[in-house]
Amino acid sequence: MEQKSNVFLEQEPVGKLMGKYAIPCIISLLVAALYNIVDQIFIANASYLGSYGNAANTVVFPLTVVALALAVLIGDGCCAYVSICLGANEREKAQRSIGNAVVLCVAVSILLTVLYLVFQDAILTMFGGRVNEETFQHSEEYFFYITLGVPFYMFGQAMNPIIRSDGSPKFAMAATLAGAVVNIILDPVFIFGFQWGMMGAAVATVLGQILTAILSIGYLCRMRSVTLDRSCFRLHWNLINKFLPLGICSLLSQISLVAAMAAINNMIRQYGALDPIFGQTQYAQIPMAVVGIVMKFFQIVISIAVGMAAGCIPIVGYNIGAGRKDRAKDLFTHLLLAEAAVGAVALLIVELLPMQLISIFGAANESTYYTEFAIKSFRIYLCMMIFACVNKGTFIYLQSLGKALASTALSMLREVVFGVGFALLLPRFYGLDGVLYSMPVSDILTFLVAVIMIRYTYRQLSQPEQPSPQ
Repeated sequence: MEQKSNVFLEQEPVGKLMGKYAIPCIISLLVAALYNIVDQIFIANASYLGSYGNAANTVVFPLTVVALALAVLIGDGCCAYVSICLGANEREKAQRSIGNAVVLCVAVSILLTVLYLVFQDAILTMFGGRVNEETFQHSEEYFFYITLGVPFYMFGQAMNPIIRSDGSPKFAMAATLAGAVVNIILDPVFIFGFQWGMMGAAVATVLGQILTAILSIGYLCRMRSVTLDRSCFRLHWNLINKFLPLGICSLLSQISLVAAMAAINNMIRQYGALDPIFGQTQYAQIPMAVVGIVMKFFQIVISIAVGMAAGCIPIVGYNIGAGRKDRAKDLFTHLLLAEAAVGAVALLIVELLPMQLISIFGAANESTYYTEFAIKSFRIYLCMMIFACVNKGTFIYLQSLGKALASTALSMLREVVFGVGFALLLPRFYGLDGVLYSMPVSDILTFLVAVIMIRYTYRQLSQPEQPSPQ
């Protein structure tokens, strides 16, 4: 019998494997998150942009997440399915799935770019861009150039988990890191040196994304476990129907952020107008800018949480395919403990060091109203980070087991039912503070449901493997 690919996933200690795969995945996701965050840091510290530029970045941010959501739907779904196929020694299915994922990603990214360009003004208005005229002008400028880079961004992000499934997590990390370094170098050059403003931030980002896409293409030409030929790029809908459901949890974890941000931005605009301070034109952009910054820190933390879980997808999928439930269960324990630890560290940071976090985003140039609202936002909005991290790890682990329905249902409950629902409901009773309470309330209720799924998953993984019928 032909030797299975990546057999070390069935043999090495799970703790060692988790570090080997999770750390590069975490770094890749952090770097992807840093594209927008780095832009916002430089924008915030440019005196000619300030909180108006910050607010514009917040308006556009959810729209970049839509692109990321579609990319991880394809990439994470393909990664999970390919890992299961390689564990079961079904190499032909694995390589055809990768080819189909490439074609699908290119087609979807081009379609999204066209839609963004055609409906630009309507989309920016939907996400709160008309909080005041200067914010809207900055949003238009930033959004146009970011949109031109959507195909490159989506391709690089979709190929990242596929490259990990091929047993090369370090290359996946390096490809993303290279693009981010380009962005970090060019941002100050374009924003401060050339005085290109929002356009400069966007162009620096797109150039970095192009580099990541080029490196990913190079890797696909020399994969380790499979060989891609022309036949792999013919669409097989039966394969697409198998791997796309496995990426739905990743899609929802990102797209729900878009729905929540749309709800939050509009509630901020509506109830900020009723606030005695933020109802004044010169301060109207502050709540949106601040909540955007808080969401950026949350994205950093959740990137670590998601990275740990997503990094485990190839390991879990391979061992389930190979019939090693015991190793999958052991890995689940490692993952839950690590998620709780990350949440605890994040909680200490936001509760003890909010001023230091705010200062990174140019607080020295802003009013005291900005600082006061920012401190309150960090401490309330992110006070349940431990639950948030454990919830996210549970969702993605279920996805790696091939339990697309359970994973999707939990994600929908947290991100759409609770996340959007409470963002719309609580401000009606508590004004702007209601926006801040929506996050911890959603995380507490989701955790209560997640505990039930965690116990059920442990029981299922403890059952002996059923012998295959002869």
